[in-house]
Amino acid sequence: MPGLFPSLRGYRWQWLGRDALAGATVWAVLVPEALAYATIAGVSPVVGLYAAPAALILYAVLGSSRHLVVGPMAATAALSAAIVGDAADGSGAHFAALTAALAVTVGGLAALLAGLLRLGFLASFISEPVLKGFIVGLALTIVAGQLPKLFGVEGGSGDFFEKIWALAGDLGATSGLTVLVGAGSLVLILVLRRTAPFVPGSLIAVALGIAVAAAFDLESHGVAVVGDIDTGLPSFGFPDVSLDDLGGLAAGSVGVLLVAFAEGLGAAKNYAVRGHYEVDADRELIGLGAAGLGAGLSSGMVVNGSLSKTAVNWSAGARTQLSGVFVAPLTVLTLLFLTGLFEKLPEAVLAAVVIAAVVELVDLASLAALHRVFTRRLGQDYGVAARPDFLAAVAALLGVLVFDTLPGLFIGIGASLLLLLYRSSRPVVSELGQLPGNGHFTALDRHRDSRRIPGVVVLRVEGGIYFANAERIRSTVGKAAGRDGATAVVIDAETVPFIDVSAVRMLDQLAGELKARGVRLLPARDVGQVRDVLSTADAGAELRHVHPTVREAVDAARTGT
Repeated sequence: MPGLFPSLRGYRWQWLGRDALAGATVWAVLVPEALAYATIAGVSPVVGLYAAPAALILYAVLGSSRHLVVGPMAATAALSAAIVGDAADGSGAHFAALTAALAVTVGGLAALLAGLLRLGFLASFISEPVLKGFIVGLALTIVAGQLPKLFGVEGGSGDFFEKIWALAGDLGATSGLTVLVGAGSLVLILVLRRTAPFVPGSLIAVALGIAVAAAFDLESHGVAVVGDIDTGLPSFGFPDVSLDDLGGLAAGSVGVLLVAFAEGLGAAKNYAVRGHYEVDADRELIGLGAAGLGAGLSSGMVVNGSLSKTAVNWSAGARTQLSGVFVAPLTVLTLLFLTGLFEKLPEAVLAAVVIAAVVELVDLASLAALHRVFTRRLGQDYGVAARPDFLAAVAALLGVLVFDTLPGLFIGIGASLLLLLYRSSRPVVSELGQLPGNGHFTALDRHRDSRRIPGVVVLRVEGGIYFANAERIRSTVGKAAGRDGATAVVIDAETVPFIDVSAVRMLDQLAGELKARGVRLLPARDVGQVRDVLSTADAGAELRHVHPTVREAVDAARTGT
């Protein structure tokens, strides 16, 4: 087991004040958001607070980031609601127990185990575009689920479109006072975020909402409030669930783990770069696993690294994880003495906190930026797949909106992998020409000054050559070799990172076919792995004789050597 409290190594006591202040600042943000995210997960708001103390301390003990703040988050809360909803029988107590059990499953059986087995690389299977599309779709779904509380109507369940349709049908029963309270809170939070970003707008909105509700008895005027919240510490121990229940949660925990780890690792890496230190992916899994295990055994819910709270932590001057350790006892004090205050909190205010927290995740500008990542040549060769990152992001987004959270995530991952396979099966093959003066070889369609070499076709394969694209490359090279007057084809292999045995066999056969037509096939500039395979896969003599430069290959073709 690696050393404990890695972020405290070399600690200076001059940092104590900064860490304490940052902890108090994070606490002011964490409390209202934890209450709100618990409602997304479908459990009592206090469950969000239950999850925080143990998670914060255990991550500080084992995690590698100095600034990452762990706690309940919108994305994993929504995933938790979907997974537990499929397994629960509708009982409130059973639902809460399954929610805690999911945290244990994700933390103890998945993240911790994966960290010890060095499986941190699994996070790479969720690309940034897929995660971005998933988060946008999830944020829209969460907003759709919170809007009924903002309007004071019943709303509906189902996917994003079903929720919006149900809301539209209920708008006639809108409570004007509820809208005033909720919309006012939302505007307050958003305005403070823009004009005074260091002020805990969510906490201020919650405090004002409680004060106004108590002063004007809003509950008697039809404004729904949170209601009874248990005061005191949670019960500790393994959740009261059966082995069958745990089995039903196992598959879903993989998806939750992927999202939680990818989101948390992204936040940790972001601030590690700013702080000029490194984080370890496997150690992050161990820290996340311990945090989830602690949250679940404390009757809490799934937790993960929070980009927004980590940003608050950084901005407040935190130097180490001691800031998170300070947040834990403040949260315990909240559970012991302050939960009664939240019983008068209007649900519309809580909905406003949720919406304000997730609306910034609806980053349509970043999706538009992905759409702009396109080149003319890619469009010619790939068509619609010339924008693979954008398509993967949209697939994840629509998957969440139409099929729910977890299916949407795997749809995005699947689309990303399919597009990768599609592109690798259709590599770009560029024809090269020689620039006058310096003699360098460049793509003809990129450099107008490039000129073809009479009698010699120079091609560059921009990708690995393997069984899935071998025939396409064979066809492309064969057509190029059919040009009038062509006596040789030179293949520039510098941009070929790998080749397999099937591709070697194809090139051998192609070399024989071209030779029968009076055309030579000459490879040039192979890299290490390609050279190794060509030398050990019984390639023909022509293929094994690789010219060190394209110019030498062209000279050999023109002189017949």
